[in-house]
Amino acid sequence: MTTTEKKIPPDELRGLFLFEHLDDDQLAWICEHSDVVEVPAGHELTSEGAPADCFYVLLSGALVMSRQVGAEHVEINRTDWRGSYVGAVQFYLGDQTEQIYGASVRTTADSSFLAVQAREFREVFRAWYPMAVHLLQGLFMGQRNTSSVIGQRERLLALGKLSAGLTHELNNPAAAAGRAAHDLRDRVTHMRHKLAMIADGSLDRTQLKQLVMAQDEFVEKARHAPDLTSLQTSDAEDELTDWLDDHGVTDGWQLAPVFVAGGLTADDLDTVAETAPEDALEGALRWLAYSVETEGLLGEIIDSTARISSLVNAAKQYSQMDRAPHQWLDLHEGLFATLTMLKPKLGGVTLVKELDKSLPRLPGYPAELNQVWTNLIENARDAMDGSGTLTIRTRRDGDCAVVEFEDTGPGIAPEIKNRIFEPFFTTKPVGSGTGLGLDVSFRVVVNRHHGDLRVDSEPGRTVFRVTLPLTEPEEGAPPA
Repeated sequence: MTTTEKKIPPDELRGLFLFEHLDDDQLAWICEHSDVVEVPAGHELTSEGAPADCFYVLLSGALVMSRQVGAEHVEINRTDWRGSYVGAVQFYLGDQTEQIYGASVRTTADSSFLAVQAREFREVFRAWYPMAVHLLQGLFMGQRNTSSVIGQRERLLALGKLSAGLTHELNNPAAAAGRAAHDLRDRVTHMRHKLAMIADGSLDRTQLKQLVMAQDEFVEKARHAPDLTSLQTSDAEDELTDWLDDHGVTDGWQLAPVFVAGGLTADDLDTVAETAPEDALEGALRWLAYSVETEGLLGEIIDSTARISSLVNAAKQYSQMDRAPHQWLDLHEGLFATLTMLKPKLGGVTLVKELDKSLPRLPGYPAELNQVWTNLIENARDAMDGSGTLTIRTRRDGDCAVVEFEDTGPGIAPEIKNRIFEPFFTTKPVGSGTGLGLDVSFRVVVNRHHGDLRVDSEPGRTVFRVTLPLTEPEEGAPPA
């Protein structure tokens, strides 16, 4: 890069759209305080993340602008338009924000630029256009503050919705465990009473011992009872009802479903009939039925409490409340936790998972990525109006992990596709969205994780693709 002694005449400077409305004194100042910089093809004009010292205006040639994504530089713009400006484009903010180059700029042809020192330009710009400076500062800072406030509010609303869904999900197994515990107390009481009646009856010591052994066998079978179809269950209950009626057991139709649910057959009841005297058979069978029911109720309590535990673990994984903010994370753990939290909202959505479980752990902020997954899944659900197919894929692409969310919604119109990541832009009705979900997701993926977030869309198929590097960025590497 070579700085020449050449100065641009005011008339030529006025031919650039940025300066066409300046007065003669202002043009003279620009001419005096600017330099022409010659940059050969293939050379770098600005480096992303470096201090933003100069404001550049393209006079001739061509340039390409890129940002770092993982280990790669991703092109974001290319132009040969005379008058295009790059570099310290927010010079007017001064010390209100960190002045760094937001992208790397490289020439694709021999080029020349008008270079103005950002600090000098800021002072004179403030004097020339004090009201414009205030408006620009207010716009930039106001938008940033608004994004922060609304983002916090949106996260609180999302947290409220997730809490309501989690409460609903927890209520079902908790209620089931409570009902099972109540019924268990009742069955245990009846079992104690029936055992006392059996002990006072005509069973001798040997028969009582055999009956207790039969109880152990019944309970073991109940613990591993097979799943039967409705037809198989009905046939088995009819068979046991007939057996009980033939052996003089009153209301045998009430006991038959209990034994069938416990995986017992007529052969098992024959064993009891061979052990217990006829006058004690009904009492023995009812005592065994209480034992089988008790085992079933214990199974319900175990399943319900396990479900509660899994939901709590999913909530902890989703919020990362007991973990370090930055860590080596498993993508699938976060995805599963997010899907668990969003389950109440995905009732009409068919979920397809095509996951590469061989993906290694990667560095990142799990709680923030979980928010990205939440935003993308909710957007897909809303696009499909709560009914359709959502496919979640994970795969490896070189040194990066890729997560895709594909929905079968109507797609994104081409005229708005390039705006969907803009803050406050939304296609939802007023009150249904703030337009910050995709903006937040973009900043989390690109700025925080040095990754990439893109979208491909056509009617019936929209894919949001998140790319995340599998390695830590180099120390001092700027955000993408």
